[in-house]
Amino acid sequence: MIHGVIMAGGSGTRFWPMSRKKNPKQLLSLTGSQSMIQETFGRLAASIPPQRIYVVTNAEQTAGVLEHLPQVPRANIVSEPCSRNTAACIGLAALRIAAQDPNGTMVVLPADSYIDRADAFLDVLNTACAAAETAGTIVIFGIPPTFAATGYGYIQRGRQIVETNGVKLFDVLRFREKPDQLKAAEFLESGEYYWNSGSFVWKVSTIMEAFAEFMPELHSALGRIAAALGTPRETEVIAAEYERLPNVSIDYGVMESARNVKVIEATYGWDDVGSWRSIENLRRRDADGNVVDGNHIAIDATNCTIIGEGKHLIAAVGVDDLVIVHTPDATLVCRKDRAQDVKKIVDHLAELGLHEYL
Repeated sequence: MIHGVIMAGGSGTRFWPMSRKKNPKQLLSLTGSQSMIQETFGRLAASIPPQRIYVVTNAEQTAGVLEHLPQVPRANIVSEPCSRNTAACIGLAALRIAAQDPNGTMVVLPADSYIDRADAFLDVLNTACAAAETAGTIVIFGIPPTFAATGYGYIQRGRQIVETNGVKLFDVLRFREKPDQLKAAEFLESGEYYWNSGSFVWKVSTIMEAFAEFMPELHSALGRIAAALGTPRETEVIAAEYERLPNVSIDYGVMESARNVKVIEATYGWDDVGSWRSIENLRRRDADGNVVDGNHIAIDATNCTIIGEGKHLIAAVGVDDLVIVHTPDATLVCRKDRAQDVKKIVDHLAELGLHEYL
C-alpha cells in the first residue's frame, strides 16, 4: 500500500512576524484560502486515504496540526521531541509505517511547498510510486528550473528510464549544492539539471536499508525506538534517542551516497515559498504591482507586499519594493531584496531573550 508522510516540523523563520513557533509557516494561509499543510494534505488525500497519511511535527506544533487536519487520526500525528533535520524525521515516520505495512511505499512531502496543478501532481506521483516498487529504487521529484536560482540544490539527470503519460523518469548523475550565480546560469543553460524539491518516494524497506548502510547511527537509534513503540517507555525512549542524534538532512545523509536514485520531472508549477518575496509570485497584484492582504491605503507605493491582520490600517506613501507585515505584537518592514534575511531577526530575538516574539 501507499502511505503519505508530511514533514511539518519547520519554524518558517523567514515569514516572521506571522510565522511563530506555535503557529509556523505551514499553518498559515499564504498561497490561498487554506493553510499550506491543508493544501499538502489535500494533494495526498486525492489518492491516499487519511488513515494512511502521517504528519511529523514537533511537540509545540502538534495542537495546531490537529486543528488544521482533523481528518488525520491522532495516532498518525508523530511528534518529535526536538528538531534533528529531515533524516530523523523520515526515519521516525518509516518506523510507524513499517509497524503496519512492512512492504509499504512512502510518499514524503514537505508541508510548505506550493503546487499549482493537482492533476499533474497526481500523474507524477503515480509514475514515481510505480518506479519505487522496483527493489532499492529511490525517486526524487525534480523541478525544471525557470531561472538561475542560487537558493536551491540541483540534481543532474542522466539517461531517461521511462516516460508515462508525459511524465519522464531519469537516472541521477549527481547532486549539486546551492551554486553561485554563474554556476546556476550554467545549470539552467545545460537543460540537464533540476531543482531539488525535497519530495521523495521509496519503499519503507528501501529507506531503512539505506539508513543501515549510510547512516548506521540513525539506524541503530531507530531500532531502539522500534523496540519501544507501543510500550509505556515509548515517549521516554524517543526523547533519549533524539537527544543524541546528529542534525543531518536526508539529502546529505542518504541521497548523495545512494546508488539507485532516480529523478522524476515535475510537470506542475512549484514554489518552495521560501520568504515573503515568494508571495508576489503566488498572489494577484493590483494596478501598482502591490500584493495586498489587509486594511491599507497606498499613495505612490509600488511593487510592495503589504500584509495585515484585523482592522489595523497600514498606510504606505512613496515607497517601492518593500515588504510590510503587521501583526498584533510586531511589525516587519524590509526591502524585498533582503527578505531572506528576516530569519536573522528571529535569531537576534532569541539571543536577546525576547521569546514572547518567537
